Amino acid sequence: MEAAVAEMVTPGEVIGKTSDIKAGRGTYAAVHNNTVYASLTGFRHTIPPASDSPDQRPTIEVTGHKAHGPVPEPGSVVIARVTKVMAKTASVDIMCVGQKSVREKFTGIIRQQDVRATEIDKVDMHLSFRPGDIVKAIVLSLGNARAYFLSTAKNELGVVSAESTAGATLVPISWTEMQCPLSGQIEQRKVAKVAS
Repeated sequence: MEAAVAEMVTPGEVIGKTSDIKAGRGTYAAVHNNTVYASLTGFRHTIPPASDSPDQRPTIEVTGHKAHGPVPEPGSVVIARVTKVMAKTASVDIMCVGQKSVREKFTGIIRQQDVRATEIDKVDMHLSFRPGDIVKAIVLSLGNARAYFLSTAKNELGVVSAESTAGATLVPISWTEMQCPLSGQIEQRKVAKVAS
């Protein structure tokens, strides 16, 4: 039975086990230990299952203690700015979830195996992304406690906007190359196929 006063929770706080409850908005289920955690600071709410539902576990949601913007969740398409590129990962700051801009800071990581769908072992992170690039990606999972795991392994995902060393906006010329309109120099990227 839920108390009259909603319980305040913080990110990473254990909400319960997946055998007893379902993860709703503002929470996530960790597969490795079958535990549901809060993904934001706010109030915990229990939503009873529909009486005709075969799954009779209640859904737990956490709603923000202040009005907050959209929160990335698995399956969300996000727009992010690359902040750092390393040998096996690229770090990004998530700017938009779907069509809505975020109000809080969310960090994402694109791992080498999530850059593209083919020849995964041959991916060179430095030839896929550069700091400052704007990428379109899909959220795979909450990842670790610090960042969401993102993927660009679809044709329509990848770099959507980038600046050349000359300061001009690069023009995509293939799946893997963008060209500077000023210098003509070609730079390597994991280019997103823009819907025509």
